[in-house]
Amino acid sequence: MENSEIAKILWEVSELLEFKSENPFKIRAYQKAARNIEGLPLSLEESYKSGGIKALKEIPGIGEAIAEHIEEIIKTGDFKKRKELLKEFPKSFLEMIEVQGIGPKTAMLLLKKRGIDSIEKLEKAIKSGALKGLVGFGEKKEQNILQGITHKKKTIGRHLLSEAHEYADLIINQMGKIKEIDQLLAAGSLRRQQETIGDIDILATSKNPEAVMHAFVKLPQVKRILAQGPTKSSVILKNEMQADIRVVDPKCFGAAAHYFTGNKLHNIKIREMAVKLGLKISEYGVFKNDKQIAGKTEEEVFESVGLSYIPPELREGSDEFEAAKKGNLPQLINYPDIRGDLHIHSTYSDGANTISEIAEFAIKMEYEYIAITDHTQSTRVARGQTAREIIKELEHIDELNSSYKNFKILKGAEVDILPDGTLDYKDELLKELDVVVAAVHSRFKMKKDDMTKRICTAMKNKYVNIISHPTGRIIRRRPPYELDMEEILKTASDTGTYLELNSQPDRLDLSDVNCRRAKEMGILIAINTDAHTKETLYFMQFGVSTARRGWLEAKNVINTNPIAKLMKLLYAKR
Repeated sequence: MENSEIAKILWEVSELLEFKSENPFKIRAYQKAARNIEGLPLSLEESYKSGGIKALKEIPGIGEAIAEHIEEIIKTGDFKKRKELLKEFPKSFLEMIEVQGIGPKTAMLLLKKRGIDSIEKLEKAIKSGALKGLVGFGEKKEQNILQGITHKKKTIGRHLLSEAHEYADLIINQMGKIKEIDQLLAAGSLRRQQETIGDIDILATSKNPEAVMHAFVKLPQVKRILAQGPTKSSVILKNEMQADIRVVDPKCFGAAAHYFTGNKLHNIKIREMAVKLGLKISEYGVFKNDKQIAGKTEEEVFESVGLSYIPPELREGSDEFEAAKKGNLPQLINYPDIRGDLHIHSTYSDGANTISEIAEFAIKMEYEYIAITDHTQSTRVARGQTAREIIKELEHIDELNSSYKNFKILKGAEVDILPDGTLDYKDELLKELDVVVAAVHSRFKMKKDDMTKRICTAMKNKYVNIISHPTGRIIRRRPPYELDMEEILKTASDTGTYLELNSQPDRLDLSDVNCRRAKEMGILIAINTDAHTKETLYFMQFGVSTARRGWLEAKNVINTNPIAKLMKLLYAKR
């Protein structure tokens, strides 16, 4: 069983316990364990097989009881407590709280007062007026929920980039061990690094396609087989994603890789370019008068129409062709360009690891610096710190820094932006910090003008360096705030404030589109992880992927700079 499956089960239990108004500490224990498991780079099942319950308990946030639950999940696919809870609440009821505007209390109210236990029944009730008179349900609330239902429907069948990567990487790793396979590639939207993925497309070359098909459908990640042919097979994975594999001729592998990677518009445009040159491009190669003239590599495909190689992340059918033709494609940022992470939480607020544990982990990642940015006093639910409490943390960071060479821990905080745009720490304290990351953590439904003004006011504070997760979206669960994004970008440019690309897989905020617009306006981006466990520092890869989709280069990102240059950038507003 994969980590994401185990984490999903624990998240569900925390939500079911919320329905029952159980002890909040118990609920948070499940949530913390789930979050920590999501960020683990190693297989939880493998850890258990090698070290048993003891190995599970060594993972931050996993105590005796939850370790026993995980053991049962690994052995049986579920555990007793969850089964008992699901008897009280149908699965469809659990899905309701994935709709923006529906929390556990609201869901329980709808169940008790109107017998509503599914998204379908909820939508029908709102449209028929059946919720009229129900406490807390006015016209505005109902419209917000309908918008949330619409948003939810758009994401049905889509999976987070991180989840798709988890499965695809396992499949590629296992299939790569098969001696009959010569070339292997994950294509499709996954290769373009889209924020959500529908299915996994895999290409291979082999002199024995039947052996490849047989191995593919027998993978442990497979739930059921949809089709098994001589050169193509399709399966449903245990996370309900579809995965397809095709074995193609080596002489057209590049053409197939290009065809199955680019989106529809990209492929149409390159075919149109080929026609004008008297050529035909398909997944089988590049042809002139029915004779294949190219297609063994992707480079050959692009060269055949006079283009330089276009990176997969840019193959969206926009202006990548014009840039490639003129030689103006960006030198996209790469993961090794990142020198540090400027948004990390420790045990001083709601993080799972101590600052020293995080620092040691970051050093192993070959980072040159990190910023510890724990929550501030308004976010008490995340153990946000008072001004007095954070002073102790800053003193601790000074002590730790004295023991490191060629590595620095920056003193920071993720400071709440209050509804009027002020911050919940005074300037006298903010000036003691190296990094001030400002964020909205409440009142997400403010009117467009008010929310825009709120964030712009915060950026005008000379101590604010970075606006964290600027649009507030949570992919598949919460749409962005209503914002005048152009005004936000303009104010960031005018004030010299940096915008964050939050690498949490369910955020990826700024989006690729907004990253590109920020680049055009000369705004620098901070690619951060918002890590709450040391392992989730590896989420940086998803932020970098989104940055690449946004045409960002290393020079557009502040945390690609060495520490001396970074400090100048951080103190530039003061």
